[in-house]
Amino acid sequence: MKMLINVPETVVADALRGMAAAHPELTVDVENRVIVRRDAPVPGKVGLVSGGGSGHEPLHGGFVGHGMLDAACPGEVFTSPVPDQMVRAAAAVDSGAGVLFVVKNYTGDVLNFEMAAELAEDEGIQVASVLVNDDVAVTDSLYTAGRRGTGATLFVEKIAGAAAEEGAPLERVEALARRVNDASRSFGVALSACTTPAKGGPTFDLPPGELELGIGIHGEPGRERRAMMTSGEIADFAVDAVLEDLDPREPVLLLVNGMGATPLLELYGFHAEVHRVLRERRVDVARTLVGNYVTSLDMAGCSVTLCRADEELLRLWDAPVATPGLRWGR
Repeated sequence: MKMLINVPETVVADALRGMAAAHPELTVDVENRVIVRRDAPVPGKVGLVSGGGSGHEPLHGGFVGHGMLDAACPGEVFTSPVPDQMVRAAAAVDSGAGVLFVVKNYTGDVLNFEMAAELAEDEGIQVASVLVNDDVAVTDSLYTAGRRGTGATLFVEKIAGAAAEEGAPLERVEALARRVNDASRSFGVALSACTTPAKGGPTFDLPPGELELGIGIHGEPGRERRAMMTSGEIADFAVDAVLEDLDPREPVLLLVNGMGATPLLELYGFHAEVHRVLRERRVDVARTLVGNYVTSLDMAGCSVTLCRADEELLRLWDAPVATPGLRWGR
């Protein structure tokens, strides 16, 4: 497999050096692997910290900045960051108003963020944590006890980040983050396997002419494999899987997400089919985001995330944001 890297051992450090050069509004600690908004800590503001294995970019480092995360901790590819990174990040963004950890539901992430919260509190930092577990495809997987955390992570980080930017206290920011997670559901589909730099080849076997319904963002198995389907058929299956578990009483935020190797030409065509299915199911779409946001290296595929959104959540979604991966209103 041909990859645009030097050697597998330095791929994360090389990416962080490139990020530092591209985004002077961020402070990127390459050695300790912590990405912080340059104006942190912001006086009186709750700090938002998230992180996870590299390979899902722009999640999480690309969402550091005004209106979203204050810091992110990248681990090795598909590997949780370590508690020391998380404590360092919490200390860098704590203004005295407390810190919220946003944690995707993967075993390594959960255990390390729990340990980091204890260590940070020993240093006098008030910490709250929110677990993101929005994937409806499977209950348990290779990396997870319970449901996996996927596309809703973006919704949680954006909406909780907007509330923190407005000066909301820690308890309020935490409650909003939990509310967004509880109101969100996701379903992913793989058309090809992904390739990790260390392995240098596909991480699992997906024969030509087949797809995986319900894939995880690390290549974990989904619900079933089928012969290749049309964009419309995939949209029917994915949206129905989400709606089986989500009662859209309010209008929804819609994320049509690429897994890393799916071009926008295909994603926008897929979005047209998703929009058709939602219209047929009488679901009102209030806001839409289409693109590669929660990826799996070079996997071809897509995911659909819906979040029930009342007026308050829509207002916070629309609030200004300025990060490398998401930017509007400023």
